Amino acid sequence: MAVEQWSENVILATLQDDPSFTEDMNLLIEMVETRPGCHCVLDLSEVNYMNSSNIAKMLKLRRALAETPPSQLRLCGITTSVWGIFLVTGLDKIFEFCDNVASGLASVQMMAGGDDDGDVDEE
Repeated sequence: MAVEQWSENVILATLQDDPSFTEDMNLLIEMVETRPGCHCVLDLSEVNYMNSSNIAKMLKLRRALAETPPSQLRLCGITTSVWGIFLVTGLDKIFEFCDNVASGLASVQMMAGGDDDGDVDEE
């Protein structure tokens, strides 16, 4: 599965182009709404194209996280084509970015006070 509980308070999602993108974002939004205060790291390194529906899902996720502070969202591994979409739409100013998943996970852990142990929870 592309969406996993990375630690107690961190959800890691490796997204791909549609139709997986939409399905995974729906699952991710549902997880965030049922886990107040969690943090999300999105690996977008396999996403080569984003349409308006994908952007709307990203904004919905951002809003859901903003409603339950201290939730954090980090976007990682942005491809050149997707980065262009973020720049043209002005989304580069409202999302926080990291070069890769490791730096994204470290970033949310520092913001959370380092209380996440990094162990994957078994379900």
